[in-house]
Amino acid sequence: MSGHGLSLVTGASRGVGRAVALALSARGQRLALLGRDSEATSHTAALCKAAGAPEVHSIHADLADLTATARAADELLAALGAPDVVIHNAGIVERAAINELSLESWQAQLTVNLSAPFLLTQRFLPAMRSRGSGRVLFVGSISSTLGTARHSAYAASKWGLIGFMKCLAEELRDSGLMTAALLPGSIDTDMLAGSGFPPRMSAADVAKSLTFLALDAPLAHNGAVVEMFGV
Repeated sequence: MSGHGLSLVTGASRGVGRAVALALSARGQRLALLGRDSEATSHTAALCKAAGAPEVHSIHADLADLTATARAADELLAALGAPDVVIHNAGIVERAAINELSLESWQAQLTVNLSAPFLLTQRFLPAMRSRGSGRVLFVGSISSTLGTARHSAYAASKWGLIGFMKCLAEELRDSGLMTAALLPGSIDTDMLAGSGFPPRMSAADVAKSLTFLALDAPLAHNGAVVEMFGV
């Protein structure tokens, strides 16, 4: 699937989000970039146009604000219609030992990493179902499968993301829609700083796998969890 479908990417200001937006642009996809208004996001939009995207739309919302996130989703539906591809990439990590982790930090990470993807999926799903096609992809993490000291909220949100995706996959049977999750290990991006782990892959590596799931993978991948351990 290439051409001028509409692909929505969250968290496209840098890292994996920017890399997958560029990869989709090169395949002729129209882009909707959902995230906070920033110079970095504007730069991504300009790069996507140069890479071949026929249209690039910036939809501004802070995913930590679920009311604003829902409003942005509704505005996108009204203006552009249902996306053909939704890539839930935006995420945050705040590292702290459990006995030092504030409730505010716990809630912030679960809101951005888990509740916002749920809310956006819920908003887009009726129109995607009505059309009978579409793909919803989640960028999880190797932390979706294991525990790491000082990452309890992040890991909980990423484990939850896979549980949500698996339930969504069951609800999408025989609908023409597909969902899957990609679980990268340590990526050479700003988010890795302070983790204590060396980079094992690039953002471009992750983007290639996401692009395959978004545009090329058969629908039989519905419910798939694809792990990337790196080299």
